[in-house]
Amino acid sequence: MQKKLWILVAALVAAACAAPSTTNRADTNTNGSAATTAAAAPLTEADAVAKEKGVWAAFEKQDYKGFGDMLDEQALLVQGDGVYDKAGILKGIEGFIPKDVVFSDWKFISLDKDAAVISYKQSFSGTANGQAIPPSTIYATSAWINRNGKWLAIYHQETEVPKTPPPPPPAAKPEKAAPSPTAAATPGTTSSDVTANEKLVWEALKTKNYDAFASYLAPEAIEVEPTGVTDKAGSVKGVQGFDLSKAALSEFKTVKFDDDAALVTYVARFPGATPEEERHTTIWANRNGKWLAILHQGTPVTPAPSPSPSK
Repeated sequence: MQKKLWILVAALVAAACAAPSTTNRADTNTNGSAATTAAAAPLTEADAVAKEKGVWAAFEKQDYKGFGDMLDEQALLVQGDGVYDKAGILKGIEGFIPKDVVFSDWKFISLDKDAAVISYKQSFSGTANGQAIPPSTIYATSAWINRNGKWLAIYHQETEVPKTPPPPPPAAKPEKAAPSPTAAATPGTTSSDVTANEKLVWEALKTKNYDAFASYLAPEAIEVEPTGVTDKAGSVKGVQGFDLSKAALSEFKTVKFDDDAALVTYVARFPGATPEEERHTTIWANRNGKWLAILHQGTPVTPAPSPSPSK
């Protein structure tokens, strides 16, 4: 499976040279709190679209320093073969020149005055160190934050759109959700510990407590998967077609955007399912004293690229 977007080139460079070093991956939690930021104009959807297109313009000009200047020091990229920090991202994109780039289906959500998320669909081809990249289509998401008056990218994730649509899940009889008498009265959680919040979400899913699951999602929440993007109602309906009781979570990493927004990314394993492992990320935000999930994205796990044989 080709690697996509900011670090797509890593696998192709690896095929020509060597695999990207795993020392550049974010293998420990990143919990640094941002210092008080200087005032900046609120990020609008038009601003975020322009910034995403600016990333690709930098690639086309091979302006990798300019691209690096767009990244926060805590920046993470999540893709099938791992989670990469800023150094890993910058190493991976060298030599990448895109072409025939087409954006569509933009979705923008403001997290607070200093953070925002934008998701979109994208198709492109191009070259990596002179090697052709086959045409690809992905769903991508970025989070942008205000650091001292400058908007920087702190998170990016890509999920490939399968060239062959996956088969629909087995037909399941509608199940009555487990009772959740307090969910409607006390939606979300007061905890800013996004790892703990994510585990609460999965506990609700494992026990088929769909009312509780829904209570953790913001009204504007979206979910990004290989098959497309759904709103809150679509997410709540979608999980009811799967048995998630045996799901196992590991490799948690967190990044704090500011006092009112953060993300958690991790590996979710589903024994016997296809795919059996996925990298999941959820962005949480404080909404009137309650922490709610704003965005969730899943990307199937793929093997890390192997070093090419020595000539």
